[in-house]
Amino acid sequence: MKPPAPHSEQQPASISDDSGKEHQKRFAHVDTWVFDLDNTLYPSECNLFAQVDQRMGAFIAKHLGMPEPYARHLQKEYYRQFGTTLAGLMRIHKMDPHAFLDYVHDIDLSVLPAAPELRTSIEGLPGRKLIFTNGTVAHAERVAEKIGILDLFDGICDIVACDYQPKPGGDAYDTFVKRHGVTSSSAAMFEDMPQNLEIPHALGMTTVLIRSTYIDHPAQAKARNWATPPAHIHHLADDLTAFLTTIKPA
Repeated sequence: MKPPAPHSEQQPASISDDSGKEHQKRFAHVDTWVFDLDNTLYPSECNLFAQVDQRMGAFIAKHLGMPEPYARHLQKEYYRQFGTTLAGLMRIHKMDPHAFLDYVHDIDLSVLPAAPELRTSIEGLPGRKLIFTNGTVAHAERVAEKIGILDLFDGICDIVACDYQPKPGGDAYDTFVKRHGVTSSSAAMFEDMPQNLEIPHALGMTTVLIRSTYIDHPAQAKARNWATPPAHIHHLADDLTAFLTTIKPA
């Protein structure tokens, strides 16, 4: 998928969280709310994704028969090169994805707290709410149910539905938009990975970066130190719940 020319109506984000009437106005047109899952719908401080990360390295070490330090290096190299570790394993090693996904998502969710304030904020958003993740539907359902928000969502688009083509690749967004009938100009997308918002911006979505304290990619480290965010980031927030409370239905 070749993205269209970048949408230019959005004003550049400031380094601080948006608030007030101007902030509300910028979301008045939105009727579809798209959320990434990991380190976006739950606070990165709970360190849940570290479990997934560790299990990826262990899986690679076992199934490719290599020491764990080398497996970890390979894991991160594929992640940065292909968008997900799995994409690299499938392309380079022809690995079947099912066993990998089942293994890496077999994690302990007890570290996830219930999120009643987040629930109230999402519930008050006008229109559809969707989850768009490089994980699986099963993982998204477990996590969203644990924090008490699963029933608020109208659909989940996962890596399987995208034929294992991950964000930030264009094919994943093409599948997501078509599968869920999303009108990009009236959608807002929330993500913790800056590069995953480039194509949504180009498509005309309103983009919100939730800055994660879990640094797993060079782009995340750079985002923590931005003096001025790039044009594809329309809004910045350190806390999803606090940001959503400033958005009022039109």
